[in-house]
Formats: sequence, C-alpha cells, structure tokens
Amino acid sequence: MTTRPHRARSRPSAADRDAEPIETPGPEFDRAGDSPANERWRALLAEGGPILADGAMGTMLFAAGLQFGDPPEVWNVSQPDVIRRIQRGYLEAGSRIVMTNTFGGNRLRLRLHGLDGRVAELNRTAAVLLRTEVEAAGGRALVAGDIGPTGEIMAPLGTLSEEEAVEVFAEQAAALIAGGVDLIWIETMSHLSEIKAAIQGVRQVSAGIPIIATMTFDTRGHTMMGVSPEAAVTALAAWGVDAIGGNCGNGPDELLPVIERMHAAAPDVLLVAKSNAGMPELVDMRAVYRADPSTMAEAAVGFRNAGARIIGACCGSTPAHLEAMGAALG
Repeated sequence: MTTRPHRARSRPSAADRDAEPIETPGPEFDRAGDSPANERWRALLAEGGPILADGAMGTMLFAAGLQFGDPPEVWNVSQPDVIRRIQRGYLEAGSRIVMTNTFGGNRLRLRLHGLDGRVAELNRTAAVLLRTEVEAAGGRALVAGDIGPTGEIMAPLGTLSEEEAVEVFAEQAAALIAGGVDLIWIETMSHLSEIKAAIQGVRQVSAGIPIIATMTFDTRGHTMMGVSPEAAVTALAAWGVDAIGGNCGNGPDELLPVIERMHAAAPDVLLVAKSNAGMPELVDMRAVYRADPSTMAEAAVGFRNAGARIIGACCGSTPAHLEAMGAALG
C-alpha cells in the first residue's frame, strides 16, 4: 500500500457499517481456471510451507525522494531504476510474491493528477518492470498486479456505482495482465461491495488468473465500513478468491486476531497476513513505523501459527524486515 491523498468522503454511520451484507456470488465469480499463470500459482502452493510475500513500496519510495501527494505510479516511467531496485531488494530478501507499483493505478485515483488517460501505460509498464526483475532473479517469484481501492464510496452510501467500479477495475486489470502478471492482488479494501466489483472487473478480463484479496481491519476488529473477518472470509471464499486475508492497519497485534477469526470461520481457506510495521506515527508530516525487523519476524511466526500461509508486510517495512521474517519462517 502507498500513502496518498484521496477525494474527500463522508464517514458512514455505525449503523451503515454494521449493515454490511454478505452477497450471493454470481456466475462471474468462478474460481480461476487453467492458464499458464494459474500453473505457476499452483506450483508455488505445491512447494508446501509458508510463502513469503513482499513489503512496502510507498515507504521505500518516500525514502527515495517521492513527495507526499505525488502519484507513485508515474515513477514506473520517470524513474524505473528506482522501482526495480526496490523490488530487487524484496526478491533478494526471499519474497516469492512481489507486487507491482500500481496501488493507485486506477483511473479515479489517477484523475486527481490529470493522469486518467495513462492507466494502460502506467500499469503495463509496472508489470514489465517487475517481470524483468523476477526473471533476472531466477524466475522463482510470482508477479502480482497490485489493485487498491478507488478512493470513492460505493453507492448507496456514496456516489460510485457498481457498474462504474467494475469498469474501472477491469481497465486496470487488463493493463496489468497485458504486462504479464502472474496473479492479481486486490488490497486495502474496506467495503464488500467495492472488493466484489474489483473481483468482477478482474474476471471480466481473465477467467484464469489467480486472485488474492485482502481487506484492512483497522476499526475495532472490523474494516472502516464495518466488515468483520468472518463476513469477509465467507463472502470472498464464495466469490472464488484464491487467497484471503488482511493487510495494512495498525500493526501485527491488530491483524493477528483477524487471522485467527478467519481461520476459525473457514479453516480450509488459504489465508494471507500482511500487516504494517507497527502503529503509524506522524512525524514531520511523514508516517513513521516503529516495529523493527526482529519484531516483524516474531509476528510472522505468530501469523503462521494462527493459520496464515502467505505472509508479508505492508507500510513501514523494508527488505530488512522481510529478510528477518523469511528467516523466522524457515
């Protein structure tokens, strides 16, 4: 996840959040079918044991000079060597799933910077950059096309219709898949209707590509929109998502019980844990995260013991964090 400004939006009431439904999947939510990407995904799973994902992109970009409020996706074109160096660091740390620099690569977020006409270019380029690094590292890792939220609130609480949301996500997914990603990772979602639209958008483009989907449970064990871990894992599993879990939030202590609750509700689901490196603190207008590599290594073992198999880190993490986590996971 990358920290960035977003459009102003009203916070829903507690009643609105708690009313989040679990919807019945339609035919567009079939599980991934046979494809080369699906074969690589199945081969990784067949290796057994925990799978190390990557860490933060935004944190590393800020350290490299990205200014708060600037769109990170532009660096795929303007500073590709920086993007590749960051991803190379995670590959060298042992990450087997690495994400593209496209968290805000949908047209609604890019429109804030007058870049909505460059969705295809920025996402496709991001996928090509990461694929180049993965192949240079021996081709053992999977390229995950990163899709974040639109920054809008879905109707009826907000103004973003389901039809437009699906179209927006399909456009981004098409560009990522054209660039050669192995899977799509939908992350940092808070509303079931938006993550459902993202899944549908991906499936409109590809029936075969694997999908990982993670939500952010940063409000008393629920997402900002009131989704519980049990509701999330139930709905996402019914919609054919290949791996489900949580990311971002206020650190591993917050995410651990979420993973435990998901595992209790759906013990056969492939679970994902990708927490921030501790509780964020604002210092000189920058988010600072205090969890060091040894703390995150201990957290990684806790996530594994709670039932997660794909384990990485989010905001505030670096390759050093992931290297320590990988060593702890064996």
